[in-house]
Amino acid sequence: MALSDADVQKQIKHMMAFIEQEANEKAEEIDAKAEEEFNIEKGRLVQQQRLKIMEYYEKKEKQVELQKKIQSSNMLNQARLKVLKVREDHVGHVLDETRRRLAEVPNDQGLYSDLVVKLIVQALFQLVEPTVTLRVREADKPLIDSLLERAQAQYKEKIKKDVTLKVDTEHYLPVGTCGGIELVAARGRIKIINTLESRMELIAQQLLPEIRTALFGRNPNRKFTD
Repeated sequence: MALSDADVQKQIKHMMAFIEQEANEKAEEIDAKAEEEFNIEKGRLVQQQRLKIMEYYEKKEKQVELQKKIQSSNMLNQARLKVLKVREDHVGHVLDETRRRLAEVPNDQGLYSDLVVKLIVQALFQLVEPTVTLRVREADKPLIDSLLERAQAQYKEKIKKDVTLKVDTEHYLPVGTCGGIELVAARGRIKIINTLESRMELIAQQLLPEIRTALFGRNPNRKFTD
């Protein structure tokens, strides 16, 4: 049975409606899938950027901590240096006070005479020369002249050799010298310095650890005392 034009048009409209519905559903499916993929990609990118930001600030935090440690270490080192300087200055003051008192030793003629003889004989043991010239303070010349025979006798008693001593009247020790003597032999090629200052400096260097311990206490960081 043949369809009328109206039936044909009706079926065509029905088919078009079906196709349009299928197309709309397919479009919605594509949109939904695209939205899902977009959200997934967006989440991935957001997470990736979040990790980058976290790494950036973590790195910055480590840099800040490192800078703090460096600053703290520098400040600690500066503080230690200041403490060391204050301590060295104090040791210097102690040595200066010792030098001041050392200058008073020649005022005790008996003590100073015995000390000078010992200094001369000690230096003679180092020289072991037959003829030795003494350089002294100009103010000490009369005293030293009176002690030469005594020093020669003590030297001969110990080493069984004679020695000739004379005071250099052209070259005296500097005026600021606290006391003591210099011995010169072999036409000036050999010299032994036995002034009170030189002896004090030698003793101070040897006893410096003990001086620091006496002034500031034992260093807890020092394992060995040798």
